[in-house]
Amino acid sequence: MSWRYAICNELFEGWPLEQVAAFVAQVGYEGLELAPFTLCRDVRQVQPAERKAIRRAIESAGLKVVGLHWLLAHTEGLQLNDPDPTVRERTTQYLLALVDFCADVDGQVLVFGSPQQRGLRPGWTREEAMASAVKIFQRCSERAAQRGVIFCLEPLTALETDFITTASEAAEMVRRVHHPGFQMMVDVRAMSYEDRPIPEIIRQVAPYIRHVHLNDPNRLGPGMGDVDFGPILRALREVGYEGWLSVEPFDFSPGPERIARESLAYLKRCVEVVSL
Repeated sequence: MSWRYAICNELFEGWPLEQVAAFVAQVGYEGLELAPFTLCRDVRQVQPAERKAIRRAIESAGLKVVGLHWLLAHTEGLQLNDPDPTVRERTTQYLLALVDFCADVDGQVLVFGSPQQRGLRPGWTREEAMASAVKIFQRCSERAAQRGVIFCLEPLTALETDFITTASEAAEMVRRVHHPGFQMMVDVRAMSYEDRPIPEIIRQVAPYIRHVHLNDPNRLGPGMGDVDFGPILRALREVGYEGWLSVEPFDFSPGPERIARESLAYLKRCVEVVSL
């Protein structure tokens, strides 16, 4: 089994996309994962020619567009779990537009994290939010299947949100939506806040995993903190995961060049050991 390595583009704040792609390819990554807010304020305003240019800028460097994450970051008036049906419909329409955008730039997955836009609102129970979210995600999954991409739910930590804070809860949502266009992903930093070993979590939700974010609880890249990624990668290999391994740091202070290089070098060393 051979994994492909990717990195998220928001790490390279202020860099032109062509420069990001060229550097990432030179380091040895094969894919670039995009945060929409780094490209535009509203994806619906990005014209077809601009979408082609984004794809061309990445592919001309020999990279693949992995997909989108931070879907609702830096948006206004959008909320998955707002009791107001008008707000929920507006949010749904924007998520559908993101699915189309992802497909148009030839991405493969969308990662729904967006903690600020998914928390429980006053007056709503968790079950009411779950039922509403199921309907929204069903619509997203249908569009995703039509466009040949996968819409993935990301479990986050309880420090960031109060809605879907464990991998088990994300798996529950996947089962309730019950559509091949809707699956889940796992994030090492988020899993580290659960009360079980990360390999155990991976094995439990393995049938639903379609994407993986690699980072350390200290918010840096893999290998730049205390987490041993060897057992995590071994578990992914054991369950047959064949998707991208995407580096997603949150602390950019060491600089994008150092984070990108050290993270990839560390992951490759771990994979060599796991493959023995």
